[in-house]
Amino acid sequence: MKALVITVLLFTANFFYAQELSESEVRVNSLINGTLLQPAQKTDTLAIIIAGSGPTDRNGNQQMSQNNSLKKLAQELTKKGIATFRYDKRLFALLRNNALVEENLRFDNFVTDAVDVINYFKEKGFNTIILIGHSQGALVGTLAAQQAAITKFIALSGAGQPLDRLVIDQLTKQAPGLVENAEEAFSDLKTKGKSENFNIGLLSLMRPAVQPFMKSWIEYDPAKELSELDIPVLIISGTNDIQVPPTESKILHEASPNSKLVLIASMNHVLKDIEGDDLENSKSYSNPSLPVSPKLIEEVVQFIRED
Repeated sequence: MKALVITVLLFTANFFYAQELSESEVRVNSLINGTLLQPAQKTDTLAIIIAGSGPTDRNGNQQMSQNNSLKKLAQELTKKGIATFRYDKRLFALLRNNALVEENLRFDNFVTDAVDVINYFKEKGFNTIILIGHSQGALVGTLAAQQAAITKFIALSGAGQPLDRLVIDQLTKQAPGLVENAEEAFSDLKTKGKSENFNIGLLSLMRPAVQPFMKSWIEYDPAKELSELDIPVLIISGTNDIQVPPTESKILHEASPNSKLVLIASMNHVLKDIEGDDLENSKSYSNPSLPVSPKLIEEVVQFIRED
């Protein structure tokens, strides 16, 4: 009898959890599809989550890196009564339709997509819109917020320097032998529009097909762009972020002194709390079972609810 009662209780708990969040697939336009999560109690507040660099989907995953960071972020926020929308980058729609031409991609394409998402949900009656940009998405969100009126902005693990300077800093620590060649390659890209004499170690950044996109990206200074926003800004970074270190968030904060800066102890780039070494940190990129940092949820919810 006890086992039956326990089974019934578990079923009931799962039933109420299923009723807690309403999930729907939303097609914003031919390039943008995503997931809208809404709490049981109707709200006109929506947090739009913008993913980071590369072929990153709405859940924060790439083909070889399944961590569900953005999915878990969205779910936890909606459990707190905040509707969320997260979407696949346009790369996925282009790939599905065999229409991806890397040479034609530009950084502003992602900004246009974010603006389209904002305007779509404004028309649907969401009057309070918060952008949450993760990593590359922090710069995308900053630029989108300059073009479409939003209520608040959150830069999550975003760079404070232009991309070329961030890459040089990373190489200085991890592959100093490539620094001189990388500086020359970036200089050629900015002044000549292309780079031809780059080390094979820089192929992922400098292969000819992606050079036009990289050139369009490095033209932006994230700190300067953030300083132009006149809305409440929250800047969050994790002390265990080995991809975009917390010093980058400090640069953003210095450029936007009215912003709020939060450094979360032990949180890494994919928003998980890591107490171990770099190996454990790296493994978390492919561990979807790990929760996102509770402190992150606490800080984001508090910022969204503040008057």
